[in-house]
Amino acid sequence: MSENSGPKLRAELDGIPTYKPGKPAAAGGPVAYKLSSNENPYPPLPGVMEQVTAAAGSFNRYPDMACTGLMNELSDRFGVPLTHLATGTGSVGVAQSLIQATSGPGDEVMYAWRSFEAYPIITQISGATSVKVPLTAGEVHDLDAMAAAITDRTRLIFVCNPNNPTGTVVRRAELERFLDRVPSDVLVVLDEAYREFIRDTEVPDGIEIYRDRPNVCVLRTFSKAYGLAGLRVGFAVAHEPVAAALRKTAVPFGVSQLAQDAAVASLRAEDKLLGRVGSLVTERTRVLETLRGQGWTVPETQANFVWLRLGERTVDFAAACEKAGVVVRPFPGEGVRVTIGEDEANDLFLGAAEAFRKEL
Repeated sequence: MSENSGPKLRAELDGIPTYKPGKPAAAGGPVAYKLSSNENPYPPLPGVMEQVTAAAGSFNRYPDMACTGLMNELSDRFGVPLTHLATGTGSVGVAQSLIQATSGPGDEVMYAWRSFEAYPIITQISGATSVKVPLTAGEVHDLDAMAAAITDRTRLIFVCNPNNPTGTVVRRAELERFLDRVPSDVLVVLDEAYREFIRDTEVPDGIEIYRDRPNVCVLRTFSKAYGLAGLRVGFAVAHEPVAAALRKTAVPFGVSQLAQDAAVASLRAEDKLLGRVGSLVTERTRVLETLRGQGWTVPETQANFVWLRLGERTVDFAAACEKAGVVVRPFPGEGVRVTIGEDEANDLFLGAAEAFRKEL
């Protein structure tokens, strides 16, 4: 035995991409605002801090592993059976459990590209093969191409709606046409992390789609509109076999009691939530229209961010924004995603974009 040999690790982990979180604003530096992580700029909703503070007094105890209170609240709120629900550490945690439950070596997981950065990571971790289908020229899912790419090895298909990082959406008619073409034994996951920001009435609510389609699963999160990104809680709505598999593959006690109680309180403060989301949507419209007025080509967005395809100028643009006082999320060689934040942050970004545009 070689003296230098260490533990044998799975070959699937070789070359795995590393998830890159949004760069934080520099402490004590010139950067004042972080627009790189699609976070909600508002503080927790009314009643949430009180619930979290109360729960903090008992965090020497394990949380309710079944998330009973949250599951009951979700069942009532969305009109779905308890057996059709599963929770996890954000929607990405649930997404990873979905792949673990469906896919392994020799299997294929399909998604649009570019889409959510975690998809290739969690697919490779499982040993499955990623099938990346390019977006259309308009930065939208190419569902016809995705349907044509299905093989007998396809186990799971992600449809990110709205798509991260482009903000574009798949509308009802095209989604239903696509679902009709997907074999019944292939799971289609509608990742709706930004659902609350949608104002296009032609974009379907995935939970309505799932009801009569056993191979459809819907992902939602409390990290975005609800402003609980730091607490890590998301959930899935799916028919019983899929939801049961998610509960089997979930990390025991993964969702803290603080997160559970905060999520319940957030659901009960939905009237306040709608007001905050409405304000962000108004700002989104202002940012989008201002960018287009400056001469930028910006796809229509239904999320809480905008996307600029900059190609080789991506890193330069991100640096210019940082110099102006805002951090954005660059995808080198492709483009930047910019979260809709505080009015002041949006103004700084728009000023940087206008100055950069004049140099092109």
